[in-house]
Parts: sequence; C-alpha cells; structure tokens
Amino acid sequence: MEFIGILIDFILHVDVHLANFVQAHGTWVYALLFAIIFVETGVVIMPFLPGDSLLFVVGALCGVGLMSLPLSIALLTAAAILGNQSNYTIGHYFGPRVFQWENSRVFNRKAFLQAHEFYEKYGGITIVLARFLPFLRTFAPFVAGVAQMTRSKFTFYDVTGGALWVGSLTLAGYLFGNIPWVKENLDKIIWAMILVPGLIALFGAWRGKRRAAVAG
Repeated sequence: MEFIGILIDFILHVDVHLANFVQAHGTWVYALLFAIIFVETGVVIMPFLPGDSLLFVVGALCGVGLMSLPLSIALLTAAAILGNQSNYTIGHYFGPRVFQWENSRVFNRKAFLQAHEFYEKYGGITIVLARFLPFLRTFAPFVAGVAQMTRSKFTFYDVTGGALWVGSLTLAGYLFGNIPWVKENLDKIIWAMILVPGLIALFGAWRGKRRAAVAG
C-alpha cells in the first residue's frame, strides 16, 4: 500500500518531482526519463508508469529552460521505439513457448491464426493508436509479437507511433504547460489524461463485443 501511495503521489505531482530531480542531478534526468519510458513501453508487467503526463511535464520544463526540447524529444522517441521493440520481441519469442503450440490445452490454433490475421490487416493502426492509451500501449506490442505480426510492418508503425506520441505530448507541454491555469489544474489534467483514454478503450471494447454478439 505504501508503494501505491508513493506511485500515485509521483504521478499526480510529477512536475514537482521532476523539477526537483533536474535541480539536484542535472543532466541525469535524461537517463531517468529514458529508463521510465523504455520500461513502460518495453516491459509488459509495468503498464502503470505515467507516460503521457510525464511527456507533457517534460515539455513544460523545456519551456522554462530546465531541459532541452530537441534532446528530450529525440531521446524519449528512441526510448519509446526501443521499448516497443523489446516488448514485441518478448511476445514473439515467449508466446509460442508458453502456449507450447498444439500440444497445450491453453493454445488455440484457430484463435492464434485469427489474431495473426487481425494484426497483419489492422495491427498498424492498432500500434499507433495504442500509444495514446494507457495500459494498451504496454500490451499492444506484446500481443503483436505473440500474433507473429511481421517485424518490418511492426517496426514501421512502431517508429511512426513513437514519434507522434512523444512529439505531440512533449510539444503540447512546451506550448501550454506553463500557462497559469494549466499549472494550477495540472493534477486534474493528469487524471483526465489517464481516465479519458481508458474509458474510450473500454467503450470501444464493449462496442466490439456487442457487435460480435449481434453478428453471432
């Protein structure tokens, strides 16, 4: 429970914690941010790290001269791309071994082939959009690997989605993060960045399940 409290405090006051870290440790902040973004996107069991709000706050800190905007965007884009590649590799390598193919009661070859077909047809847009959805951005590349989406196609959309995600949110923080109203209501904005995309994803899953039930 103490860890959860610390995590929530970090997420809701990431601007304060990050600014303090920059003042205390200087350029080491870039290594810290690279590690956070890489772990959130690259380790399937770490979906709760504050990726969206972190990028926004990084942009705001760049806006007041505490960090370099070009360096932050370049470094965090690389972290996001490499994280997804790691997650895809984990799914691609361990997925079939966990299922043990046809010899396992857990593995359903028909479901696997359907997942593979889905990711070959729609996996690109899924990878890009999932970047902006907390939790889903951690699982989408892993599932793409399990579904055996081709590496070349995955990499193209991984790079595209990573650049759009990091670039858009960091620039948004750079342009708007230091407006007084935004600074005063940053905790509410962070909650919105966490909850709204999650609700959209849940609604989309509910609609998809309902359509499948009607079609069935």
